[in-house]
Amino acid sequence: MFAALGGLIAGFTALCVAELVAAAVRPEAGPVTAVGGAVIDRTPPAVKDFAVRNFGTDDKLVLQLGILVLLAVFAMAVGVLALRYRWTGAAAVLVFGVVGSVAAGGRPEGRPTDALPSAVGALVAAGVLYLLAGRLSPVTGPPPAAGETDGGETTDGESADGESADGRQGAFDRRGFVIAATAAAAASAGAGLLGRRLQASQLAGVSAARGDITLPAPASPAPAIPGGADLGIRGLSSFTTPNKDFYRVDTALVVPRVDADRWRLRIHGKGVSRPVTLSFQDLLGRELVERDITLTCVSNQVGGPYVGTARWIGVRLATLLAEAGVKPPSKGGPADQIVARSVDGMTIGTPVEEVMDGRDALLAVGMNGEPLPFDHGFPVRMVVPGLYGYVSACKWIQDIELTTFDAYDAYWVKRDWSREAPIKTQSRIDTPRPFAAPKPGTVPVAGVAWAQHRGIARVEVRVDGGEWHTARLAAEAGRDTWRQWVWEWPATTGHHTLEVRATDRTGATQTDKRVGTVPDGATGWHSVVVDVT
Repeated sequence: MFAALGGLIAGFTALCVAELVAAAVRPEAGPVTAVGGAVIDRTPPAVKDFAVRNFGTDDKLVLQLGILVLLAVFAMAVGVLALRYRWTGAAAVLVFGVVGSVAAGGRPEGRPTDALPSAVGALVAAGVLYLLAGRLSPVTGPPPAAGETDGGETTDGESADGESADGRQGAFDRRGFVIAATAAAAASAGAGLLGRRLQASQLAGVSAARGDITLPAPASPAPAIPGGADLGIRGLSSFTTPNKDFYRVDTALVVPRVDADRWRLRIHGKGVSRPVTLSFQDLLGRELVERDITLTCVSNQVGGPYVGTARWIGVRLATLLAEAGVKPPSKGGPADQIVARSVDGMTIGTPVEEVMDGRDALLAVGMNGEPLPFDHGFPVRMVVPGLYGYVSACKWIQDIELTTFDAYDAYWVKRDWSREAPIKTQSRIDTPRPFAAPKPGTVPVAGVAWAQHRGIARVEVRVDGGEWHTARLAAEAGRDTWRQWVWEWPATTGHHTLEVRATDRTGATQTDKRVGTVPDGATGWHSVVVDVT
């Protein structure tokens, strides 16, 4: 037991010291973050899809807790090993440092210094384990007389760990172990708290700088949202999604806190005759446009929550590309893919043709009337209506390279997702909720439907596989946003299944065929089971 405890304390030391060193390097270099990022990079699409589906936005927390549990088990095992083989146990701790260092340095955005937190933490932890294991070694000297006590021994001649103290094996230095373990734990905790405080201080400065930003008024403001766009039905998603409720799906275990004053965006690559480097102030000084746009994550299951509408403000990406000399393939341009790179190493590939076809593709700097929240890409992100986020919505963007789909596979394409992914026509029942128990009579069945850049033309609802009934559509705010709908259901007593389907403005009706999210988005009709009583 004491040996395992010594291992746990050594593991705790490694994490705390690494946290302190990471404050001097950067938060993303911490061992749990680095290993977690490496795990995410190597996670098969099916496993990622399972995590998002079952844990939602808590998937990263679950991953980090899992890493900590495994580390604890490893630390206890190493502690037991060190009881008999001190040097071997201490050396085994260095494995922790190697894994963390390789994971940190091997990430796409990794820097040479990222290996330091894990390496330094492991070295200090190895020393702590060696010291604690020494306190567990038998104390040399003559065995005590029967019935006497010595430190951790019991009066029947056995030591506290159950081993004989009759001379075949001496008792360990319990008092020395407790003192050393307590000191190591306290010092480690102090280091960890200091590291957290230093990191918090650094982040507070960036947060304050964001709070000081005032976005200029857009030269092209968004049209007013029609009065009938939000039906105001209880349980129905609001037309505009508040920033705090907007979905977040990405691979960043630590949300990047980018200093807007130091941020730069480079535009270069195939077909770029005039490479461009822009600062945040350069973007704010340009003509800004404001638009209501609905974003959808490809991980959204049928009826899922990973869709939302916000009022975005930013610079037209097509304008910037044209100024750099870029032409779409339809006009003879040699590049058909934009590779956007984030500060956290994410790469997202977007078709050049779609970005330059006249739609409101933006380099967004604002969301719902304020600078972008850190969670949603501050200071700058991409927003492209009609494309799933994994091929369009690069957050914390810092580089745009023009290339071809044949020449380069972006992050998700390497993991078996499709190169191109226009958003599929979908609809969702928001109310009544699954397994609700409404009263007989008129029950509003309401929800949202979306087909960005095509628009919703019709929504239909049916009960228990019967005939389809046309729902009343809310006023349309634009073809790039979702649309609310409602059908007044004359509910009768019993167990019922409600289903919904939508038709977009091209005349295409969503299919009933259930398909998962991989490789280019889920399909199928959303259904809700209720019990009218």
